[in-house]
Amino acid sequence: MAIVRYTPGKELTPDRRAAMKAEIEAAARRPYVYDPDCPLLTEKQLSEFHPVHFDSMEERARAMAAAGITDPEKVPIMISSNK
Repeated sequence: MAIVRYTPGKELTPDRRAAMKAEIEAAARRPYVYDPDCPLLTEKQLSEFHPVHFDSMEERARAMAAAGITDPEKVPIMISSNK
């Protein structure tokens, strides 16, 4: 995986702009790589995903209540360490 960083307000030289464009185009040609930590999902698994954007706070509150979350401040945060 490649990470390309850009600092807003810092002008790119034409050479650097061309190099960045080449990096992005090369990345677009690379195949997706799936592994045990991030396997290819089946159509059934994909259908189980739900949007996290809600049109209103009322819709968000209903979804949270349906999930059993009554106080968002008390939701446990899971931290994973891959050491």
